[in-house]
Amino acid sequence: MNHNVYIYLLIMALTTYLIRVLPLTLIRREIKNQTIKSFLYYVPYVTLSVMTFPAILTATESMISAAIALAVGILAAWFGRSLFQVSVLSCLTVFVVEFLLFL
Repeated sequence: MNHNVYIYLLIMALTTYLIRVLPLTLIRREIKNQTIKSFLYYVPYVTLSVMTFPAILTATESMISAAIALAVGILAAWFGRSLFQVSVLSCLTVFVVEFLLFL
C-alpha cells in the first residue's frame, strides 16, 4: 500500500479550516437563544475536562494513586486553595501513595 501523506494533510487542513470558518459564515447576528448561549458558554470547560481527566488517571504508575490524588486535588480546590497548592498536594499524594503501594 502506497499512501500519500499530502492527501491526509490536505484533508485534515480542510476539516480544521471548515470547523473554524463555518460558524463565522453561517451565524451573522447575535445569538439570543438562552439555551444555545448557555451551551456555548460551557463548551470550553467541558472540552478541557474531557481532555484532562483521562490524562490524570493514566499519568501515574497505578490508577489508585491517580484517583486518590484527583480526590485530594478536588477537595483542596473546593476549600479554596490556590492552583499551586492544589498541584503540590496532588503530586505529594501520588508520591506517598505509590511509595506505600510499591514497598
